[in-house]
Amino acid sequence: MARQTNSQFAVAIHALTMLGSEPGRARSSREMAVSVRVNPVHLRRVLTRLAAAGTVASRPGPNGGWQLDHDPSDIRLGEVWRAVNAGDSVFGRHAPNPDCPVGGRMTAVLDQLDERAATALSIELNRISIADLTTPRAG
Repeated sequence: MARQTNSQFAVAIHALTMLGSEPGRARSSREMAVSVRVNPVHLRRVLTRLAAAGTVASRPGPNGGWQLDHDPSDIRLGEVWRAVNAGDSVFGRHAPNPDCPVGGRMTAVLDQLDERAATALSIELNRISIADLTTPRAG
């Protein structure tokens, strides 16, 4: 059975790619939610995190909506990852028994592995921009 995963990064990338495909156009969260296939409230929560990171901005009113706050080529996926995950660990965590010889070490071991994985993930994601995702690839 597949386990539930945090989809905020995927939702953020999808929304940013939509916004990056027409940088001057404001899009409503409702419009984007149809494409992303999520509830508009969930999408707004993700967009709010991106806004706090300075990646997007919202404009109120009938012609308002969400827009990129930077050129799509300046928005790296690593910064999107950090914005939506806000310091969450890369790996899932559990509460091992601290009195067990193995369990007592697991938190430190997992913390070190998580830090290394987060660094590697960030390096890889920083190689890709939103502009890279909006450009169709040749067959």
